[in-house]
Amino acid sequence: MNERPLPKPAGTWRLGRVGGVDLLIKPSIVLMGVVLIALFAPRFDDRSYANPYALAAVFVIALYVSVFVHELAHVFAARQFGMRVQSVTLHLLGGETLIEGESRTPWQELWISISGPLTSLGIGVSSLSLSRSTDGTTSDILWSVGYVNILVAIFNMLPGLPLDGGRVFRAIIWQVTGREETGVRIAAWIGRTAAVGVVAFALLNRDGDNRLGVNLAIALLVGWFLWQGASDALRNASRSSRINMLVARSIVDTQQPPPEGAPRLSADLHGSALLRAMAAHPADVYTLTEADGSVVGSLSARAVDDAYRASR
Repeated sequence: MNERPLPKPAGTWRLGRVGGVDLLIKPSIVLMGVVLIALFAPRFDDRSYANPYALAAVFVIALYVSVFVHELAHVFAARQFGMRVQSVTLHLLGGETLIEGESRTPWQELWISISGPLTSLGIGVSSLSLSRSTDGTTSDILWSVGYVNILVAIFNMLPGLPLDGGRVFRAIIWQVTGREETGVRIAAWIGRTAAVGVVAFALLNRDGDNRLGVNLAIALLVGWFLWQGASDALRNASRSSRINMLVARSIVDTQQPPPEGAPRLSADLHGSALLRAMAAHPADVYTLTEADGSVVGSLSARAVDDAYRASR
């Protein structure tokens, strides 16, 4: 049974639900669609009797459908591990799948992350193959969709956050070092480096192109997206590190008996598992217990908050 849709995030339009997942778009996607039509229309000029802008519009629609399928691959991969997916949002620079919670193992993170680029690669190869068996306008559109999807797959696999390749790289570092935070930080700084590199490439690769202004604007947009996503990842890594330092057993007050009827929590809880358990049973004070049921002491919500602030 599909769950009821969550409140629509501000600044988005809901198109509907697919497999119980909200399909959202941001108005910026319309702007990018217009820009892409203007950029690709000249490529279809003189190739058929059809209007090149109409052909470019068909191409852009096919491209966004490909992006949607890319995001659906993330949805199906996450659901294989029992993770809940809230929404898929198409925006200015592609798409984003909102998955509730974090991967529990490096393997989960790797598979969920790589599923999207592999899907884009499959769409690209299939479209290029089909373009050879057709001719005229259909062949041109299929070739363009295939070419762009392969570029999307390659770009997405760059080992920097917030790209899928950054998540794959994070999973590998997590597996090797046993520390997820280390992978996040390295992948995030690679993402920041990629952001600077995209803008630098646009500035240095002029070659007399009179469209430098357009290319630079697109590069700045992509660079901002990468930098912002990488910076968010760094902030979240710091927050996750501090959360992981929360250990119920080390915060408990063994001298203060818990009040009667206080919710019982395991003394072995730590990190996000501790916070989830507290959120599931809201209270000011909890009874902390051992596995055999014996009481360790009182755990106050204020003490947990103080421990989190002290870890800064």
